[in-house]
Amino acid sequence: MTKKKRIDVLLHRFVPKHVLLTKEESLNLLEKFRINLNDLPQIFEKDPVAIAIGAKEGDIIKIIRDSDTTVKSVDYYRFVKKEKA
Repeated sequence: MTKKKRIDVLLHRFVPKHVLLTKEESLNLLEKFRINLNDLPQIFEKDPVAIAIGAKEGDIIKIIRDSDTTVKSVDYYRFVKKEKA
């Protein structure tokens, strides 16, 4: 029986930086944009990146992508949700 090689998805060149927000940072984000948690796009709890950074249901992940057309990076946010069975 062969063992599967574990790959760290965070080291892949096409995976942007993912940062797990603290509860305080999450509340500030929602207040700043006057939105609810469910207004954010979703990422599932079983997503390889969510697993790698230890994200749980209800957390918010900040995704930092470098832009080829602007000087600074662009931030995106995702709400961690459990998949329905």
